[in-house]
Order: sequence, then structure tokens, then C-alpha cells
Amino acid sequence: MASVALKQVRKIFGSTEVIHGVDVSIADGEFVVLVGPSGCGKSTLLRMIAGLEEITAGEIRIADRVVNTIPPKQRDIAMVFQNYALYPHMTVFDNMAFSMKLAGRSRQEMEQQVDRAAKILGLTEYLERYPRQLSGGQRQRVAMGRAIVRDPQVFLFDEPLSNLDAKLRVQMRTEIKELHQRLQTTSIYVTHDQIEAMTMADKIVVMNGGRVEQIGSPLELYDDPANLFVAGFIGSPAMNFLKGRLTTNGVGRGVEIEAGCVLPAPDTREPDGREVVVGVRPEHFGIGEPCVQAEVVVVEPTGADTQVYCRLAGREVTAVSRERHTFRPGDRIQLKPQRGKSYLFDPASGGRLQ
Repeated sequence: MASVALKQVRKIFGSTEVIHGVDVSIADGEFVVLVGPSGCGKSTLLRMIAGLEEITAGEIRIADRVVNTIPPKQRDIAMVFQNYALYPHMTVFDNMAFSMKLAGRSRQEMEQQVDRAAKILGLTEYLERYPRQLSGGQRQRVAMGRAIVRDPQVFLFDEPLSNLDAKLRVQMRTEIKELHQRLQTTSIYVTHDQIEAMTMADKIVVMNGGRVEQIGSPLELYDDPANLFVAGFIGSPAMNFLKGRLTTNGVGRGVEIEAGCVLPAPDTREPDGREVVVGVRPEHFGIGEPCVQAEVVVVEPTGADTQVYCRLAGREVTAVSRERHTFRPGDRIQLKPQRGKSYLFDPASGGRLQ
């Protein structure tokens, strides 16, 4: 096992800079998820850690070694790809043992290592099958088994679940997390799915446009977002954002969305009249509590929750309730943010206002 450190890592393709001085420190045994929208640079960053892409500037360190110029096979890492990358003409056993065969390991050692990995992943009965005879989830387990037998210092996962159906993705999320807890190997996982990031990570690195927006534990990012991008990206359904001006009334600070429509705001030293964006998570909108009036647009019962899409002061907002409401489109309802559960942001920079 080993720590991983990225210091001012940059990547330029031609005249386009796609990674802008990224700094990330990953502790020994930590499970870190790089998350962000498509094109944000997370997969490029992972490939640079693996040695599949050269870095333009900066330093990548695995354990005590700077690996900038070290070839992939000498970095002591194992990578699990999105498309499994299995050899179709080889059995499951041969796929899992292939790297050991190339390294000249004995048949006995290969059998021991493959048997150990197969037991961990529930693949023992499939060792003589070919990839075409396996389901998507089983193929992904084989890809992980091939990585496990190498006993690397670092596991790298490049969107490994994106080809699976929704139910299987949930199952495989749990299996990968359980695998990490058992092996305690440093793991770096790339995804664009923030639910995967929230449920699997010890630490999340949120990326956007080749830059790191914020680093923290899942609940730190959810409860204490640094800016509009992180607040809107982490959480499902997404946080509601409403522009307005700060004001003070008889019950404290508020944000006036339009004349006569004021939402409670967290305490702040910012002056009245300042333009702000107030953010409220859907589950923090109290439904039916007197405050501001909204018009129901769509109601989506999901079983455990009811999601109510509304129009408030001409803007679309979402409220989530554990109660089962029977609203119809066009109904007028009252919404109220929970005191202390809203956020203020600067509309120009997107930064959080304390």
C-alpha cells in the first residue's frame, strides 16, 4: 500500500491546457473518488497517475517515488477499466493470471493467487468459463480479480460501473466498497455519478474544467459546499438556487426574491441590498409551512419520498417530503426553508458567503 500525492500537475494538449495545476494528497489505504461532469479532466488525471498519459508539469508521487517518467508497469498500480478489457479467447482463470504469467510466476503461485481473488469475488465456479459466457457484473468482477492478483500499491478505477444497469450498479458499488474495506489498498476511483461518489468515498475530489473545486468527505461537501458548482453538483435532486437581495425584517435576515416574496436567510455580515444567490436543498423546504407561495407543476411519488416540482416567483424549484402529498398541477402551496439550512453565494464569483 502507498500514499499518492499530486503537486501542481498540469496537462496541455497542443495549445489547450486541460489540467490546471492540480494538488491532491491521498493517504495510505484511502478510497478517493474523482468526480465531475464529462470533460472535467478526471479520467485524464487518472491516466497520468497510471502513466498512460505524460504530465506536462508538476509532480506525481507514489509512496516515496516521483513517478513522472517511470513507465506504467513499474509503478506498482493496477487499473480497472470501463470496458473490462478482458481477452475473449482466454478463460476467466487465464485472464486473471495473465499478468503473473508475463512476470514468470510459477503455476502453483498463479493458482494460489487466482483462487484467493476468486473466493473474494465469488468467481470460483466461473474460472473455466470465457468472458462471453458471463454477465456484465461477472465480467467486471473478473477485471477486478485481475487487478487483485497483482497485489498492487494502488488500485485505479476508471468509471468501472458505467456499462451496467441501475440495479447491478448499486450491487457493484457495495461490492467494491466491501472489497476496499477488506484489502485496505489505496484506491482512486473516477466517476461522473455523484451518487457513486457519495456512497463509496472516504474523500471526494470535485473537479470542473480541469481544476479542483473542493476536497472533503462526502458529508463535508454536502453540508458545507465551497461554491455554487459544488453545491449544485453534490446532492440529488440538486440544490435549488434563487437570486435576490438581502433584507432585514422583524424575524431576521432574509432574501427578497421579488416584491413581497422573502425567504429566510442564514445570518451574515453582508449588508442589506446586496445581491446574492440563496441555495436550499429540496429536503430542506418545508411543505405547507407559511412563508412563500408556490405553484405545483409536477408531483413525482418515489415510494419513500414525494418530489414536488414547483414554480416560485417565476423560477423552478424542487421540494422533497417524506409525507405522501396528493397535490395536482396548478395547486398553490406554501414553502419555507428550514432555518439554518440554506446557503448564500456570490452571484458573480459563485463563492460561498459566510
